[in-house]
Amino acid sequence: MTVQSSSILIVDDEETNSEALARRLQKHGYAVTVAKSGRQALELLGERRFDLVLLDIMMPGMNGLEVLKLLRRVDSLIDLPIIMVTAKGESEDMVEGLELGANDYATKPLDFPVVLARIRTQLALRQAVSQVTDLEQKLDARNKELETTTAQLAEANAHMNRDLEAAARIQQAFLPARLPEIPGARLAWTFQPCGRLAGNSLHAFRLDDQHLGLCILDVHGHGVAAALLLLTASHLLARMSNLSPTQVVGELSNQLPSEAASGLTFTLLYGVLSLNVGEFRFVSAGHPGPIHLPLRSPPTVLEGSGLPIGVGMANYREQTVRPQPGDRLVLHSGGLTEIRNADGEHFGTRRLLSALEQTGHLPLEESLGALRENVAGWRGNSPPHDDIAILAAEIVGAGDTAAKGSDRVSVQCQPAKYPTEVGRP
Repeated sequence: MTVQSSSILIVDDEETNSEALARRLQKHGYAVTVAKSGRQALELLGERRFDLVLLDIMMPGMNGLEVLKLLRRVDSLIDLPIIMVTAKGESEDMVEGLELGANDYATKPLDFPVVLARIRTQLALRQAVSQVTDLEQKLDARNKELETTTAQLAEANAHMNRDLEAAARIQQAFLPARLPEIPGARLAWTFQPCGRLAGNSLHAFRLDDQHLGLCILDVHGHGVAAALLLLTASHLLARMSNLSPTQVVGELSNQLPSEAASGLTFTLLYGVLSLNVGEFRFVSAGHPGPIHLPLRSPPTVLEGSGLPIGVGMANYREQTVRPQPGDRLVLHSGGLTEIRNADGEHFGTRRLLSALEQTGHLPLEESLGALRENVAGWRGNSPPHDDIAILAAEIVGAGDTAAKGSDRVSVQCQPAKYPTEVGRP
């Protein structure tokens, strides 16, 4: 509220005094109206708003104190400042006026500079309170908007969480709830996603009585886009079981180019275990090669070759290893060797080979469980940065046992419970 916009009502039955005061206040930019009686003042106040009232106490008929009582029933000290005007020596009237709700007082004869200062003070206070009130109202409105937005965000977050949980259940359905049973091989797996939606997956499926398909998929990234690409690749893979490893990888490269994958890429290790001829034929598309764990020799990494799927066309080369009875093959995601401890050091291939060799005498499922504990101990309290997927196969010899140092004992276990348990049929 500026001085120029402030309106003042002077209530005084002495016309000469009130007109003179009005002219002086108008020279200072105030809009001034004069009422000659208390009743006229109430009529004017009923018709429009004033910013301040100069109210004379001694008036015939309805005096200033009676007018003050009526006004304070409607307007507070802040809404309508009232300065009482009385003759010198009428201290009782001034005290009663202040008790009834007057903001201030002035005595006759009026000292104009003093009256002007008191008017300015009351109007400044009213303006300050009005600004604070406006700010409080704006803040309250803003808080209500924030509450509404927060509620909307909470609802959207709950909806998103439900969608993510549904997507996670779909991902779970693609994991092997029960590994295929086939004479001559024993299978086990473990899977640990680092988030709600994984970017890794593993598959084991029976092609016929003598052949098993083994596969690890690893999308570069996490979240919904990575999960959708993973499910698409898994679905396509399930329709290619009659193809050779080279053909499978080639078909996935053709059907999932980088444009269709929204810029995402994934690595793949796919192989066929032929039990009738004792060989494992595999192709790696940018994925870590499988680990061959012979019965009586140290484990070795079978290096793969080829670009990740989605990077571009490549000539994928099929490789072959011939495991003997008692040997094991371990397929794993890149996140296994890339696990870091508190010092930022990776678990690495060397530690992985050492852990597999040290637990090679255990049944296959227990060996993977021991590996998982080894990795967890190495990581400590460091947060996981990637999914871990491990799929292992053991070639079963005569009598379903094979010795390496001490006998490997066949143990029947239940399939893994998603997402962290070790599983086998």
